[in-house]
Amino acid sequence: MHQAGQQSRMVTSDETSAGGLVVSGLAESVNAHGEVDLSKIYVALIGRLDRRGRLLWSMPKGHVEPGEGKAATAEREVWEETGIHGEVFTELGVIDYWFVSDGKRIHKTVHHHLLRYVDGDLNDEDPEVTEVAWIPANQLIEHLAFADERKLARKAHDLLPEFALKEKAEGRATPR
Repeated sequence: MHQAGQQSRMVTSDETSAGGLVVSGLAESVNAHGEVDLSKIYVALIGRLDRRGRLLWSMPKGHVEPGEGKAATAEREVWEETGIHGEVFTELGVIDYWFVSDGKRIHKTVHHHLLRYVDGDLNDEDPEVTEVAWIPANQLIEHLAFADERKLARKAHDLLPEFALKEKAEGRATPR
């Protein structure tokens, strides 16, 4: 019981995570006229069941380990959660939010990146992941469950044509 004038203070901690979108088919999405077809670019998403049993799609991500850079974390977490090896080629943005867990108030900062597909096959062997899928970039926004990730997806949607044209001009191709 609190006496007048006293306040209970919840313990607060900071957490940092990183992850992002692995992108496949950038150069291949550019036609002979230099137009980019976003339906030919694919991104890897993970699905998790919520408490009500609904499958919620999101970007793969996880905690930054001590001494690990955010790009390295993004590459590791994407691989752990999807089975896909990706290489970070740009930052996408940061999501920052608060939540309460085990009586602690947590301030979480998640650094998202765009990663170029290197190799691997989708798998959902990570126990935290229910399903993984390649989603066409032109359907990305409506697949994502969380508004803050949809905002980053809009940014990716705007950036991808520029990166596709650049990859095509550099003679890159997605490994098959």
